[in-house]
Amino acid sequence: KWKSLYQIQRERKQIMRETCSKYKSNNRRIITPYHVSRIFVEDKYRVLYCEVPKAGCSNWKRVLMVLNGLASSTKDIQHNTVHYGNYLKRLDGFDHKGIYHRLNTYTKMLFIREPFEKLVSAFRDKFEHPNNYYHPVFGKAIISRYRVNATKEALRTGSGLKFKEFIQYLLDVHRPVGMYIHWDHVNRLCSPCLIDYDFVGKFESMEEDANFFLHLIGAPQNLTFPKFKDRHSNEERTTTKITQQYFAQLSPSQRQRSYDFYYMDYLMFNYSKP
Repeated sequence: KWKSLYQIQRERKQIMRETCSKYKSNNRRIITPYHVSRIFVEDKYRVLYCEVPKAGCSNWKRVLMVLNGLASSTKDIQHNTVHYGNYLKRLDGFDHKGIYHRLNTYTKMLFIREPFEKLVSAFRDKFEHPNNYYHPVFGKAIISRYRVNATKEALRTGSGLKFKEFIQYLLDVHRPVGMYIHWDHVNRLCSPCLIDYDFVGKFESMEEDANFFLHLIGAPQNLTFPKFKDRHSNEERTTTKITQQYFAQLSPSQRQRSYDFYYMDYLMFNYSKP
């Protein structure tokens, strides 16, 4: 079993490197704190984890907290503690020497997810539930830009954003409000062409990949990757079928342009075109 998992890792890393050398000329660029701002540090087991939202990141942070001795079990850690507790250090918080030392000696990993599925998962989480950040910040700006005859209520609260409007915003070069980590490219979040990741896991094979990774770093035997869904736990996880239902609301041209938008992620992580 381990043998086949080692082989999968070799193949994933090879595809990633080949894509980088084919498309990116920045292989010799200097790594700045900006490039490592999404990377979390676990010093005890010497792990660097690049956070990709909607690809198991809440549960990965829980695992890092347990490894670090900050909690005895992943079950004990609340969502807000994970995301707003500032218990985990980020790599950009270290000086130049500290950053390079860890990049050269720690096990660097990231977990990714099929780009369209990840996008729909983010949309459902942020815009289909009450949210006092995404609705006023993104919802309002997007509705006022793209919705003809928007109601006063919609313009005031930013609630009720439609997927089609969200995609218009995403594909607009003159966006009314900036990009955000929840729908940015993995290529931009984790700089895989600059940082040579040791382990590339996939959300689609999460349990197997995660437990293989824990085995590789010599984690305690009783620590396994948690299976629970972090938020809106009574709701079905975003699946291929659910993703198709959302993308069916778009025109063929919008679907194609969305694919072009995430093209590098599709290529680099070997996902087939939907």
